[in-house]
Amino acid sequence: MASDNKKVTVGIISLGDMGSGLARLLVAHGYPVTTNVEGRSSDTLTRAQEAGATLLPTDEALVSASDIILSVVPPRDALATAQRILTALTTLSPARTTPLYFADMNAVSPSSLKAIASIFHSLPPDTLRFIDGSILGGPPSPPSTSTSPPAPKSDSDSDFPTWKRPLLPTSGPHPISSLSPHLAAVLNTKHISPDLGAASGLKMCFASFGKGFAAIAVQAVTTAKRLGVLDELKCALGEIAPGNLERMERSVVGMAPKAYRWVREMEEISATHAGVDEGDSMFAPEYIFKGAAEVFRLVAEDTVLGKEKVGKRERGTNADEVADAIIEGLREKRRKKSEE
Repeated sequence: MASDNKKVTVGIISLGDMGSGLARLLVAHGYPVTTNVEGRSSDTLTRAQEAGATLLPTDEALVSASDIILSVVPPRDALATAQRILTALTTLSPARTTPLYFADMNAVSPSSLKAIASIFHSLPPDTLRFIDGSILGGPPSPPSTSTSPPAPKSDSDSDFPTWKRPLLPTSGPHPISSLSPHLAAVLNTKHISPDLGAASGLKMCFASFGKGFAAIAVQAVTTAKRLGVLDELKCALGEIAPGNLERMERSVVGMAPKAYRWVREMEEISATHAGVDEGDSMFAPEYIFKGAAEVFRLVAEDTVLGKEKVGKRERGTNADEVADAIIEGLREKRRKKSEE
């Protein structure tokens, strides 16, 4: 276990909206944060710099410099990211003298998580300590809304409860607290089980509510717009279920720049509910979440909303605009198909 008087170095792949939020939280509480920016976009470079992370050129440099690496990537990239770390560890010279902690924090099913963990079995004993992790909630944000790089604070700093933080459940034989209890507290982790797959399973069930609702809301507002009753739908929700009206607006607007990554997440959720991990068939894979995946695929691939980016929104800033963009995309898709 690392002494909490000497903060461990945390590597993060990659610094998207969530990753950069975690980086800002950690830097503000005295933790050095590293990331590999090789081949990354200018937006990612800007986020990394604004978060106060140290920019490294290679995975080998990241593996060498970090005590723990948090993998925070779209679900479709989770396995490839783990393979990058495996390659970096096996080619690193000189080799590490302490175990590297690797926390897969991605939205994948328990079966996918276990498959990712299995690729590290070829490493010598105690070269890497694998953590099944998940992120429930939005990116961390400080009490103020300043966008300037956070100033590192002293080792005794303990204001992290004043931040808005997601919950980070973890599972497996190696809790983050075994590396650093203070780091585990800053990240708001909760170790729920010694078994790999538990944290990922919890994430899949949790996301079923929020993102499942978003898929339903997208279909409802689009169909209501097509039928000319969207205003009446909103009035009815406001009168009968005002909480759902607010949630509907927030869900359909917020999903646009994230739809591309939610496609795979819905497929992972579907696999979880189907019971593929236990070999005990439960809900058929095509129930609900395969359909939700197709809703988000349509948004990401067939509408202008798929080009939206977090923090740089141009289209789909309210439910009406989202519905208009989807209807426009569907009509254009049908037109192209009719011309084939």
